[in-house]
Amino acid sequence: MNTELISIMDLSTESMKDLCRAAEIIRRGGLVVFPTETVYGLGADATNAEAAAKIFEAKGRPSDNPLIIHIAEPENAERYTYTNDTYFRLARAFMPGPLTVILPARECIPPETRASLPTVAVRCPEHPVARKLIELSGVPIAAPSANISGSPSPTKAKHVIDDMTGRVDMIIDGGDSEFGLESTIVKIDGDGSLTLLRPGKITVDDLRSVCPSVKIADAVKDKLKEGETVLSPGMKYRHYAPRAEVFLLDMDINSAAEYIRKRSKKCRVAAICYEEDLETVRDKAPGVTIYEFGKRGDELTQAHMLFDILRDADKKELDELYAPLPRAEGLGLALYNRMIRAAAYHIIRM
Repeated sequence: MNTELISIMDLSTESMKDLCRAAEIIRRGGLVVFPTETVYGLGADATNAEAAAKIFEAKGRPSDNPLIIHIAEPENAERYTYTNDTYFRLARAFMPGPLTVILPARECIPPETRASLPTVAVRCPEHPVARKLIELSGVPIAAPSANISGSPSPTKAKHVIDDMTGRVDMIIDGGDSEFGLESTIVKIDGDGSLTLLRPGKITVDDLRSVCPSVKIADAVKDKLKEGETVLSPGMKYRHYAPRAEVFLLDMDINSAAEYIRKRSKKCRVAAICYEEDLETVRDKAPGVTIYEFGKRGDELTQAHMLFDILRDADKKELDELYAPLPRAEGLGLALYNRMIRAAAYHIIRM
């Protein structure tokens, strides 16, 4: 497949011509990669079963992993799902934005899009190019992250070009993603409470400001139980992972640096380090590749950098990559969730 690459940084008259062509590709059942505020999405017509199947083929994605449908306006969810008061409270507070809500699906959303589940995940992105593309297409756009399944999600156009050239009809370069981790996903339970299935920029405390009862699904922090149904993207055992084996270190920085030094004598090693720890690691583990990860408490910066670091590690053909274990609360919970899966739950403690 020939993949067309275009750049759209704004909604100028010239850009609108390109977006109209992209929308036509969506309408005729093709695949378009587009920017969002979280990560790049691999888009197709969510109401077209054959188009949805192309997404799974392009990504190498398991068919039991449901897709998120993207809409241009929060109220458009009523066309494709059965909404409720809790949905609209969430929409008023967080949409457009990085929140995905799981709702009962209407019949116009085919089983191929929702992995044969009775529900579908709905999101109204904040990115102006994404929203305009959806509006011009006239259909909801099913869009997982635009990467090969299991690998780190793409936050830059170059990531998408590496993974999707020859697999999609068009790639829209919209610059770097603002946040860098996928959206928060919640399920509305029968009593109106929420269950958090995937953490993101919208935190548990943010959600509780709208809906006081928020449960955190076990699979956010732990492995999906054997036989447990995948209700949303990002719940698989090993996900977001580079080819190098990733380990999370739950120990003081001196012990961590010494451990990294010993491993560097046996194989090709790199370390992800907070700014405050750089000097210690450089002194104790000379010659080890080091990725600066921002200040210890700056989780917004860490979220923005994480997937780019994991992808760069692939280019260096590393054997092992070591990183600090994030805190599992606030915005740190989103980092914990992605990093624990990238590491396939390998935590080293002292």
